[in-house]
Amino acid sequence: MYMKMRGIIYIVILILLSSCGNFLDEYSQDLVVPKTVSDLNEVLLGNGYIPSSEIEYLRSGSIGWQLNILDDDINTVIAYNAVKGRTEMDQVYYGYTTWQMEVGRNYTGDNLSGDNGNWDALYQRINSMNIILHELGNVSQNTEQEVKDAIRVQGECYFLRAQFYLMLVNLYAKAYDPDNAATEPGVPLKLTYYVEHDKEKETQFDRTSVAKVYEQIVKDLKEAVRCFTESPQTKSFYRASEDAALLLLSRVYLYMQDWENAKSTAEKLLAQNGALLDYSSIAENTDGYAISEKSPELLFSQGPLNLQCEFSGSGGDFCVSNDLYKLYDENDYRQTIYFTRSTQSDSLGLNRKYQMGKHRSYVSDIFTLRTAEGYLNAAEACAMLGDAGAASGWLNRLRGKRIKDYEDVVYTADEIIEQVRVERRKELCLEGHRWLDLRRYAVCKKSPFKKIIERVYALYDWDGRSVFKYAEVYQLNVDDPAYVFAIPKAVLEFDKDMPDNIREDREYVRLMYRNNE
Repeated sequence: MYMKMRGIIYIVILILLSSCGNFLDEYSQDLVVPKTVSDLNEVLLGNGYIPSSEIEYLRSGSIGWQLNILDDDINTVIAYNAVKGRTEMDQVYYGYTTWQMEVGRNYTGDNLSGDNGNWDALYQRINSMNIILHELGNVSQNTEQEVKDAIRVQGECYFLRAQFYLMLVNLYAKAYDPDNAATEPGVPLKLTYYVEHDKEKETQFDRTSVAKVYEQIVKDLKEAVRCFTESPQTKSFYRASEDAALLLLSRVYLYMQDWENAKSTAEKLLAQNGALLDYSSIAENTDGYAISEKSPELLFSQGPLNLQCEFSGSGGDFCVSNDLYKLYDENDYRQTIYFTRSTQSDSLGLNRKYQMGKHRSYVSDIFTLRTAEGYLNAAEACAMLGDAGAASGWLNRLRGKRIKDYEDVVYTADEIIEQVRVERRKELCLEGHRWLDLRRYAVCKKSPFKKIIERVYALYDWDGRSVFKYAEVYQLNVDDPAYVFAIPKAVLEFDKDMPDNIREDREYVRLMYRNNE
């Protein structure tokens, strides 16, 4: 959906006894009025939350699957020969992981895939939330339970809309910079349940400023917290809750460099739920995973585990970068829980951060919220406010559950910001954070950080026993326009006057061979 819809959209409720089904037909002109809050709850489940599923290939993953192949925590594998990747790497991943102007362009340049998947899926779900929020005022709420259920559903809609807009504005707009957020183009902000269409206009939807989009995200999350306070979530982590809304709100404040609100929101969360998993309990347990449905840290998750069959460290696949791996000291449980060396290539693959292998996972590598982030959000906010002692305290509490025989450290004001950023990278790697963190660090007023990223892109002779040929090295420069995705071509074809995000052609800067020459 490019928000190209005719006339006023009405909600269609289809109640199936056997399954939830597809409850929202967004193109229908028929008006079928939902009669109960329960009906709208079913629409929310079917058209709001991202479903879990088995993911055999990263390319067939859900919204945002590209995030974990963009940053400096990963690379491609140089091995004697490839054991996988012929179709995926050169045909699908190349344009994303080497930051090409056209992310859907394959390595040989003779095929261009659509780039509108994330945009369409996010706006489809946002539209569903808008419709449900409107319809809640039209259904019967005759009992106390119906009133409470309506408030809870309302809170879930606000939460999901905020999370989806946060993803959109961080994919298709520049990072929030307080100096220019009010004028920097963000993404179209649609909050109505109907679609406005003026056939006389070339552009139906304008790109709302980054500041206005963030303002709405904050408003929605505050509303979500209010709703869950009045009507607490009784379901498990697969439904939004007050704790999840507080954690996401603290992250949004970090992105906005609103350190005071980030601090108070994170601390409010941790005061009511600061549970952490002690990694010593799973260090020797081969059936124990850092992130799982059983973890006491898990607050919320939606969507599949896109990485479940990737990051093996084998030839033709992705691997974990040595730069990331070297950040962990030998007593850090995360080093061996998160990663393992491939016997086929000696590169680093994922181990037990998640349960790997094809299965239906209910924890996502993109949309998971867990309390560990709350500690890091609180630490960063305190560090930016100049309270090195408090920031050190939050880090120490997290590290005490991650590092064997850990002894508390109190950092100076000169040390603490770097320590927080390193800890965040170690803890939250391959959870969809690093790319977004690099974007915001570059515009941080208190302590800006920018770096050049290199991607080693391994090439194999697919027609000759898949033997490694050489690798091309690509660079993502400081302030590179590729930190922002282009507006999808299909959107620009419909909204002809919508400004695009200009990206540049990118060539490799050097070649690498097996002897690293």
